[in-house]
Amino acid sequence: MSSSWYQRPLRWAFYLTLVSFVSCATSESDGWTPLFNGTDLAGWKVYQGPREANAPGDYNGWIAVDSVLVFDPARRTTPAPASIITEKSYTNFELSLEWMVDPQTNSGVLFGIQDLPEFEQLYHTGVEIQVLDDEWTDYIEQRGDINRAASLYNLMPPSALVAKPTGAWNHYLLHVDHKLNEGFLVFNGVEVLRFPVHGPEWEAMVANSGFADWPGFGRFQTGHIGLQEHGGMVAYRRIKIKELPE
Repeated sequence: MSSSWYQRPLRWAFYLTLVSFVSCATSESDGWTPLFNGTDLAGWKVYQGPREANAPGDYNGWIAVDSVLVFDPARRTTPAPASIITEKSYTNFELSLEWMVDPQTNSGVLFGIQDLPEFEQLYHTGVEIQVLDDEWTDYIEQRGDINRAASLYNLMPPSALVAKPTGAWNHYLLHVDHKLNEGFLVFNGVEVLRFPVHGPEWEAMVANSGFADWPGFGRFQTGHIGLQEHGGMVAYRRIKIKELPE
């Protein structure tokens, strides 16, 4: 597989070119604020990365192409993990974005991340909504629905399977409200997850998972939002957030 699908005259390149005709700017008058400006990675940083890596525009494989945020493993500048997080932290919010993956690609959207040296990876604190090629049969057969696209990773499987194939854009609307102790995910127009975000019910979910012995996992109501790099090609666009009352 070529590492520059976003430059090839194939279906992926068509979608990436098409979006360049659509403004990525979002009016803040409706409560939504863009998290990606379409031209660079302002407002983002590499998780646990050296601060100098963010200037002059080195994000260890992440680039902006035609209003699309792309991770290209061929553009890595260091073998260190290259997941990125927002510079700002959030507590109660709705996050809307679209994503596209290459075949057999794994990524994730995380929230509640703490950018502290004692947590080597962003998923040591951040809760993940899985991003995956849902036609990756071997991966899903080995790991189960609790790890497929739109799962609350390793905690809850999606209630419906609505992923589009590789080469097509998928949409997530993630709602996290600690005030009402409510989380849900709408995937391609279908609600597929509903979960608590703190309290005894949430703690029981974590205690019954592989995260039980991770002292920081899912413990923080306020944290960064992150996009995971997992070695394969992945693209995101139209990333915006609406903060909810605290």
